[in-house]
This record gives sequence, structure tokens and C-alpha cells, in this order.
Amino acid sequence: MPDAQAQAALAFRENHGRAIAILARVLGDLDLAEDAVQEAYVEALRTWPRSGVPPSPAGWIVTTARRRAVDRWRREQAGRAKASEAALLFARGESEGAPDGIAEAPDVRDDQLRLVFTCCHPALSLGSRVALTLRLIGGLTTAEIARALLVPEPTMAARLTRAKAKIRDADIPYRVPPAHELGERLTAVLAVVYLVYTEGHRGTSGDELVRVDLCTEALRLARELADLMPGESEVHGLLALLLLSEARRPARTDAEGRVVPLPAQDRSAWDRGLVDQGSATLRRAREIGPPGPYRVQAEIAAVHDVAVRPEDTDWPRIVELYDTLLALTPTPVVRLNRAVAVAEVHGPDRGLAALEGVELPGYRPWHVVRAELLVRAGRVDEGVEEFRRALECPGNEPETALLRENLGRLTGRPGGQR
Repeated sequence: MPDAQAQAALAFRENHGRAIAILARVLGDLDLAEDAVQEAYVEALRTWPRSGVPPSPAGWIVTTARRRAVDRWRREQAGRAKASEAALLFARGESEGAPDGIAEAPDVRDDQLRLVFTCCHPALSLGSRVALTLRLIGGLTTAEIARALLVPEPTMAARLTRAKAKIRDADIPYRVPPAHELGERLTAVLAVVYLVYTEGHRGTSGDELVRVDLCTEALRLARELADLMPGESEVHGLLALLLLSEARRPARTDAEGRVVPLPAQDRSAWDRGLVDQGSATLRRAREIGPPGPYRVQAEIAAVHDVAVRPEDTDWPRIVELYDTLLALTPTPVVRLNRAVAVAEVHGPDRGLAALEGVELPGYRPWHVVRAELLVRAGRVDEGVEEFRRALECPGNEPETALLRENLGRLTGRPGGQR
């Protein structure tokens, strides 16, 4: 029954982070929590086609994962005491009539936020904090995280293993830290939420351009952070950025799921309610303190969102904002995005000049920007080769289809074949 398998995959993807967060709090073991959730997914794939999809797929995933974890603890002599504790919690949830046996403690909605702060403990390196939270909360594969952070997959796998071992061996508690410790973890926490949203906004793999579950989860976490830390400008800056970006999602694909580039989007389809929320949040960020990287990116998103037509976009202002962002975070990706804005103001040759020294081989957006600017500059053959390099890079299927269409138009051959 393909529908049952598809619903199992959807339930796993949408509830992966929540299930791990609940089990991590109960069991205190990330590896056990992650393995148990994976086993529950395998069990869903095996049984749902035969017995049917349960009324609460999310509840079934969490409850089955908890049972698997408790069973494993019972099989291991060292885990007997913890198994008794987990089994008691599990039994209490069933006796209280929670849906599908889930013990919904009053603070269960904060489990994922608690896990984010645990994964962002200062005992871990910044790269490990970000990677581990993307894995556990976002449900991204090791390969997806490696691509998102631009590092080799074996390096990322080793980093994740070391991070989980560090949390276990150092007995790092699963909790939101007290107020005086929040600041030292804020940079990594904001980076995690931002990267979860980025992966959802433009997936590095898969059949869809957007992973709505990741976007929704990132927005929820950003709102929680804004409530938790109302006096932090960058927290509000990040929330504003996500709201203003999410407002454009309805127009980013057409009815068939094909990518619609920003200049061709139906701006009447943008969610004006989210634009208003994002704008209000951005004003709050301005009131609190000086600009940081997320607030500057929110300012850029706001420039796009207020333009009624593509030609109304204030590109000179966007270049100024990217100059500010570059001073705060001088990364190749920021320089890449700045080059796009420079080309809109001064033409493709200046855009290509702004890309000098930016080297991101294997990163699809870098190849795509170079290809588009080369074609606009009249260097079509070079642009075609750059488009072909972009097709060789990992990416989601809708973007791949758009690249093939562009190549076909340039070469006169379907899919841009040689």
C-alpha cells in the first residue's frame, strides 16, 4: 500500500525531532533515542500497509519508539534502573489516556527547545553544535548536513559521533540553561534555527523545493526564542528574517511544483499577514540594539517584500545592506549573494568582477550565479558549461528540472544534452 508507506515517511519526517526530544529527556541517551525513533519508522513501514494508518500517526511513532527504547534498556544490565523510570513514565501516559499512549507532560512542547540548547552546550565546538541539532531536530541526514555546512560527509559523520559521545560522557543536562548562561549559547542556537529553515526553504536534495515541516519547525523555535529572550535584537532579527522569507513561499512554485524564480513570481500570492508580522518584528529588533547578521538579512528580505513589482526593487539599497553584512560576516556565500545585487545595479560584468576570489566548487548556487551572469554578459558558451557543472552538484529535483530547461533553451537540445 504505497499510500501507507508515504504517510509513514511523512509522519517520520514531521515528528523526528519531537520524538527524539521527548525520548532524550526521558532516557538521557541521544543514541538510544535516535535509534529507537528509526526503529519505529521501520516498524511503521512494515505494519501500516497491512494494518492501516493509525488515527494519530505522530502518536504512534513516539509511542512505538518509546517502547523500543524501554525494551532495549531492559535487555541491558546497566540500564535496568533507567528502564524502570522510563517504563513508569510510559505506563503513566497510557493510564491517563493520552493519544496513542503519549505521556504529554505540561512542558512537552518545550522538549525540542530544551534539546536545541543541550546540543548547543559550550563544551561542544560550534560546528558540532550546529551539526548535531540539524541531525536531531531537523532530521537531516549526514549527507544533507555535510552539504549544508560545506564539509566532506566522512568529516561530518565523525563530528556527529564525537558530539553525541561528548554529551553522554560529560553528562550534559537536557534543559534550557538559566538566564545568565543563555547568551553564551545564543550564537549557535540562532545558527541552528537559521540552518534548519534554510534547508527547509531550499532543500539540498529530494523531490520538492520546500520542506514545509522544517520551515514550520524553525519558525516555531524562533518564536519560542523571542519569547524566551525578548531583549535580544538578533533573536528578533532572525524571527523577522524567517517570517519575511516564509511570506514568499506560496509563489515560489507553480501548481505543478515547478520553480518560479523571484522576478516571475505572482506577488499578489505572497502572504501579506506574514509580511506584516515580519515587518513589526524587524521594527522591534531595530529598537533593541545595533544590527547583527540576522537583522541585516531581514532588512534585505524586507526590501524585496515591499516591492510591488520586480522593477521596483531597491537594488542599490540591497548592495548597501550586503556591504554591511559582509563587514559582519565576511563569508564566500555573502559575497556570492552580494555579487547578484551588484549585477542588478551595475550589470553582469561588474557582478562577475565581484565574484573574483569566491571559490565554492560543488555548491550549486555558486555555479548557477556564475552561469547566469556569464550568459547575461554574452559569454554563452562559458555559461552553458557552468550550468552543466551546476547540474552535477547535489540539489533538489525542481531546481534540477529548471536547470535542464535553461540549458535546453541555450543549447537547443532537450535537457541541454551535449
